[in-house]
Amino acid sequence: MTARRKLLGDWMGRLTKVPVSGPDPDEVVLAELKALRERVPALTGALVASSDGLLIAHDLPAHIEPNGMAALSASQLSLSYRLATTAHGGGFHEVVVRGTEGHVVVYAAGWTSLTVLAGPDANVGRLHLESRPVARTIAEHLNAVADGGEQGTNTE
Repeated sequence: MTARRKLLGDWMGRLTKVPVSGPDPDEVVLAELKALRERVPALTGALVASSDGLLIAHDLPAHIEPNGMAALSASQLSLSYRLATTAHGGGFHEVVVRGTEGHVVVYAAGWTSLTVLAGPDANVGRLHLESRPVARTIAEHLNAVADGGEQGTNTE
């Protein structure tokens, strides 16, 4: 029985190996987040999370726990999508939360979300102008990686 399990484990290992070419998808996303932070002076942090709350990449200040923020972003994305479809029957693009100490904006980015944090004096129009294209770029990149990753073959 143990030989059978070992053989099954060997087969599973071979079947799950996918060739990777180019930079790590998380590194590409992280580079986008850092570039966004450099372009928008009031931006204090950003992260990308999957729709189920898994952290993909982040550029957050040290006092914010990235995995918890990813889960909150996914929850906000889900609630906002539901609210938009219930109220208007259409899709969801973004939600702005304005607090006393700053702004949190969650943008739909394909099967992920881009969440940006900005100070209370942030120009929200500029924030949207810079962040919306980044959300589209990240969505396109991650979709391309997912499409290419599903077509991988055994490298042994």
